[in-house]
Amino acid sequence: MTRYARDEFDKVPETASRQGVHRAASAPSRPRLWPLLAVGIVALAIGVVSFLFLPQLGFTQAGSQAATSLETPAAQEASADPSASAEPSASSEASASTEPEPSATPSATVPTAVVNKSQGLAVYNGAGTAGLAGRVSSIVQADGWTLGQVGNWGGTPQQTSVIFYAGAAQQANAEALSKLLNIPTLVNSAEFQVPLVVVLGPGFK
Repeated sequence: MTRYARDEFDKVPETASRQGVHRAASAPSRPRLWPLLAVGIVALAIGVVSFLFLPQLGFTQAGSQAATSLETPAAQEASADPSASAEPSASSEASASTEPEPSATPSATVPTAVVNKSQGLAVYNGAGTAGLAGRVSSIVQADGWTLGQVGNWGGTPQQTSVIFYAGAAQQANAEALSKLLNIPTLVNSAEFQVPLVVVLGPGFK
């Protein structure tokens, strides 16, 4: 029992329905799916229309032409680059081929042979022309040569004029006499006692 006095609010009939702040339990709300279904149907319709009708209206061809126009400058630049890179290599190869190659071995310098006119020189007349040996001996003596025996040739008859020299050491002297007397025939021989012998043959002038 409460200690407060009863009032009119305490008198609630047992058969009366509930009133005031009491609310009946509401049924659970269901999710609404029709907006999602509508959006899906519209998107599907747009996709079908695009697939069927856009190629006929020329949009695909225009897109392919645009893609081709974008690819063409890139292809031209790519094709131009190898030619540009090939020119420096060709020029470098040309410059490398024109450069002189160093010789593997240095050129050998041939020492100039020294003519020694102090060697003994004999002049023999084998042509049968009187005074020929004396005339030639005066020529070689005037050129600075040391004159030895002068006379007639007593050996094997010669068909032409010959200069005999004793060994390689006298070859330069024999060549100098060959130019002086215009006698091209030189013979290396050690049969004579003097290093240089001039035999005047037939036809000597």
